[in-house]
This record gives sequence, structure tokens and C-alpha cells, in this order.
Amino acid sequence: MTATRDLLFEIGVEEIPSAALYNAIGQLKTLAVKALDDARLEYAEVRTYGAPRRLVLMVDGLAEVQADQHLKIKGPALRAAFDAEGLPTRAAEGFARGRGIAVEDLVREADGVGGEYVYAVIDSVGLPAADVLPALLSGLVTRLDWPKSQRWGAGTVRFIRPVRSLVALFGADVVEATFGDITAGRVVSGHRFIGEQAIELPSAEEYDRAAERGCFVYDHDERARMVREGIAARAADMGATAVVPDKTFAEVVNLVEWPTVAVGHFDADFLSVPREVLETAMESHQRYFPLQGADGALLNAFVVVHNGDPERTGQIVAGHERVIRARLSDAAFFYREDLAASMEDWVAGLDRIVFQEKLGTLAAKVARVEVLTGALASLAGADPAASAEAVRAAHLCKADLVSHVVVEFPSLQGVMGRYYAEAAGESPAVAQGIVEHYRPRYAGDTVPATLAGMLVSAADKLDTMVGIFATGSAPTGSADPYALRRGAIGVLAMVFDGGLKLTLDEAISSALDGYGETLPALDRDAVGRAVKEFMAGRMEGMLKDRGHAFDTVAAVLAVVSDDPADALARVEALTPFRDAEAFRDLAIAYGRAANLCRPELGVEADQSLMDVQEQSLAGAVARAEGVVADALRQRAYSAVLDEAAALRDPIDAFFDAVLVMDPDPALRDMRLRLLNRFVAVFAAFADFARLEG
Repeated sequence: MTATRDLLFEIGVEEIPSAALYNAIGQLKTLAVKALDDARLEYAEVRTYGAPRRLVLMVDGLAEVQADQHLKIKGPALRAAFDAEGLPTRAAEGFARGRGIAVEDLVREADGVGGEYVYAVIDSVGLPAADVLPALLSGLVTRLDWPKSQRWGAGTVRFIRPVRSLVALFGADVVEATFGDITAGRVVSGHRFIGEQAIELPSAEEYDRAAERGCFVYDHDERARMVREGIAARAADMGATAVVPDKTFAEVVNLVEWPTVAVGHFDADFLSVPREVLETAMESHQRYFPLQGADGALLNAFVVVHNGDPERTGQIVAGHERVIRARLSDAAFFYREDLAASMEDWVAGLDRIVFQEKLGTLAAKVARVEVLTGALASLAGADPAASAEAVRAAHLCKADLVSHVVVEFPSLQGVMGRYYAEAAGESPAVAQGIVEHYRPRYAGDTVPATLAGMLVSAADKLDTMVGIFATGSAPTGSADPYALRRGAIGVLAMVFDGGLKLTLDEAISSALDGYGETLPALDRDAVGRAVKEFMAGRMEGMLKDRGHAFDTVAAVLAVVSDDPADALARVEALTPFRDAEAFRDLAIAYGRAANLCRPELGVEADQSLMDVQEQSLAGAVARAEGVVADALRQRAYSAVLDEAAALRDPIDAFFDAVLVMDPDPALRDMRLRLLNRFVAVFAAFADFARLEG
């Protein structure tokens, strides 16, 4: 049995940003597993961890010696490797040279299929792991990929932050891995302010004890548990619950090595400021967690997770309280200043903000969105009052972008617009429409709950989409600086999930109307087609994501790509129908009919030439046409498919009884016209030819 030891590798570094650290932990494990496998070093488990000032790799049960290797590599055919006189050809020499062996060491064997080939047989005896690990570990450091990296000092190596130390131990032995001018040793750096500053490790197995002595928790999952339990405990002490956004929590976990959780307070007068402002100031700016009472209202208290000496928590919290007091004072001042201003003045101020170089200012965009909102309201069948509210919301939807609070806290755009609209006496629908017009912000986000919100949101997104396509800046590859994909998905989500009545041709045409003066050379047809194709592509993806087969989606979109709501209804009807036995038999008959039919002949079959089975099919098709037409008008698509399924018996009987391609031209054309009419019943619902069975 191969002897094993545990391996420890720690990269000591200055504080790594939180998101980059999470990514590096995953990268390090992937790289380490591949490197060990490639090096033929067997192991029991690979684990990686991260803290702000260290990345840690642990390998349990790492073999002390590489596994031996036996390779048998197939080369050229024997007749190509040696000439008629038995001398090696260039093919044999090149193959042997590439494998590092002599030509005379090539082995000749039959491949079991009748041919003979030459093989290179290479046996490698495993080296001691201690000889392999220095280069392997050094390579891990250099292969880590960072969104941004830096060079420091006079060296040439790059890393996300300056690397200060390497610790590499294979059991009790130091592995002399290197990075730049740093060579690995056995001394671990502790916490910056508490615990031991330098701990000498006798072996890899002592790392946990070193972490205790050095006051750092290297396991990010363990830190997360400590922080989560600490937040819950401090909140419970206050008879409250903490507001803990996932993003802020994840960031805080990677900002501390020895987490201590405490509660701070601020003046209750600040609670008169909208809670979103207070929460943003605490969470996004300071990484605090607000506290709320049993009634859901914010308290003048917050939870802070600090990385300092636990015995100095009182002093540390007092410092945080001074910081948040200043931050909230600014926010309260900005809010009071904004309340004294006029939203109409802000709308006029949008003329100083460029939306897009070729498309004018944000004020011009808002003017277009107002008109487009009215047009979409008309298309959606909104009543005059609802239409007026939506247009008013569109007029004010971007006004808060020039307010003091939103300039300071950009993430509150729309949210503050609602507060300011309410304070100015606007109707609840207008105020809600302002905040909702940014939704949905991403795939899976909630759609606006109000008609005004959906109309303004759709108008805003369509205006941007059409304008950017018109400037020739449509998304390419992963580049989508104006988030047009997200915008298209948002519009479609409002149709699918919000009940917004909208068809693509009419909506896109209305959006194009707004650019008549801005882009006088606009090619409406070309841009309209491109935008519709773009949105149809997003629609196809969304329908597939909802569990519908690709060919079901393709069959429906071939007929109704202009109407997203109709397309959704049709695929939702067709998907379960495809699992029915009736469909499977019908699909075979339909495919046979579609392959034979000749559209150029038309559908008027000469009934005087028909026999019993032909008359039976003609009668069934005529009945189905009427029922299907009524059902399509009512969008009763299950009824459409049931009626189509009812054609299975007459079409089967028809094919059993007659020869479609009869030598008699009159009979042949009559039967082909009858099949054309049969296929046309299906064509009004979907292109069944695209279904693969």
C-alpha cells in the first residue's frame, strides 16, 4: 500500500476583494485536482478555503510517490512505417522521436481488425511526490485567473494583491514552491491585530491549531455560520430581526478573518427618512445589517460584523456609529432638499444628461417614451384614465435621476421617484408606475403589478432597443452594454406573466415612430425586422426555459411569432397534446400528407371524382375547418388540437383505401388537393412539419 501524507499550501496575500476571493477558492480546487491527476499523484480529498488574507489548499492522503505509468501509443501502419527493405520511413522516425524513444524500440502489433501498426510502449516509474510538488504548487499560483491583477515592487509577477508569504508542507517537510522572489516555508501569519503574528508549523496537520493561535478562520463556510448565528443572536437580544441581503452577507463573510458581531445605534430622528435610503446607506455603503421590529418597521439600530479585537468591541462600535451618523445626516439633508424641489424642474434637467451620443439626451428619450406609452396603452386596450396615468408616469419616470438622493445612491432610482411623486400629490398609480418601470430588472425578477408600470416599462425598453439597433450597435456575442437582451426578456415576461397585451409588429412600429426626427435616415423596415428577430430569439429561449420542447416552440413560432401571448398559449396546449397516443398516430399521417401535398394545386377538389373514403375525409376536413376557425378566434387551443386528432381515423382510412399518386391525372390532382386542404387545417395553428415525432 502506498504511503501517504497530508499536504498544506497557503498563499498569504494582502486583503482580496470578496467576490474575487469566492471565485479563486473554486478555481484553486479545479486547478489543483487537474494538476494532481496530471501528475499521477493519488489522493483522498482536495479541499480549498479562503479568507481575506489567505488562500488555502489542503490535500488529504496524498501519495508519497507518483503512480507508475504504462503507455502504449498507436503509431502509423506498419507498411507506412517501414519500406520494402524493412528500413524505417520518416513516418516511423518522426513518431518515435515525438515519443522520446528509438525507432528500434517500436513494437509491431496487429490491431485486431486485420491491420498491423507500430506502437510506442513507454513505462515510467513514479517519482517521489516531494520532487514533483514544488513546480506543481508554484504553477497553481501563476494559473489563478483574476478579473484584475497588479504588479508590485520591481518584480514581474502579477496577482490580485501583493503576495506576502507561501506556506507549503507535505507532512512535516517543507515544499519549496516559489512565486516571484518568495519561497515557501512553514511560518503562518496570524491576524493583523490579535493573536500570534507568526506561527511556525511543525507539520501540515497543525494548521488548525495555528489558526486558533493566530486568530483567523480560514474556512469561509465556517465564517458564514459564525456570522449568521451572531447576527441572529444580536437581533434576538434586541427583540428584533435583521435585514440580511444575500449579497451583503456574502461580502461581509469575506471581509473578516475573526468575526465579532455587535449592535450599534443611530438617532431615531433619522427614521423619518425613507427606509430604502437608510438600508442602502447601511448595507451597500457600510455593510451593516439593519434591524426591524415585530411590526416590520426599522429600528434605530444595526448589526455590524467587525474584524478587530473582541475586547475593544465597544470602541469599535462607537466608531461605526460616528460613521453612520455622518452618512445618514447627509442622506437626510439630501432628502429634505429634494422634497423642496419640483419634479417638473428635474424633468427639464434631464436635457443635460446624454442618453446615447446619436440618440440625444435623456429628456428626448423621456419625450419619446411618453408618446410610446400612450400608443402601447391604446394597443393594450387601456381605458382613458389608465392611459393618462401611464403617460404621466412616463413623463416623470426618470425625473429622480437628477435628485440629490439618487445622485448619492444610484441604486434607489425609481424608488425615490415614487416617494417624491407621492409627496407632490401624484396619484398612487403614477407613483407606483415610476418605481415599477425599471422592472423586471433581470430574468426571474417580478414584473410590474400595475398596468401603468408595465406600459412605461415596455415603452422604455422598446425605445432603447429600437434606438440602439438603429445606430448599428446591436448586441454581439457577450457584449450588450445597453442590456438589450435583458430588456427584451423583460417585455416578453410582462406579456407572459403580467398579462400585458402587446404584439411585436405594432409595438416595434410605434417605437420606430419616435425616431423620425432624431434619425431622419432611419431604415424602418430593416430596423423593425432586426428588432423583431432579436425579440423572437429571446421568446424562443424563454419558451424552452419553461419546459417546452425545441420543436414544439419552433412549430408555433413559425406561425405566430408576432404575438407572444398567443405563442405561449399555443405551446402550452401543444406540449401535453404531444404526449397523447392520438398525436403520435396523427403525426405520422400528417407527415405523410405533408410530404405528398402540392400547395400550387390549391384545395378545391373535384367531389364528383371522389369515392367513399375520399368523401369521408373531405367531409371530416370541412367540419374540422369550421370548428378550428371558431376555436382559433376564441384561442381555445385544446379544442383545435382535439379536432385535429379527430381527423386521424378518416386520414388513415384514406391512405389505406386509395393510391394518392394515381396514374390518372384527374384522380391524382383531386387527391392531392384534398391532402392540401387536410394539411391547411393544421397550418392555422402551427407548422406541424417542424415536429420531430
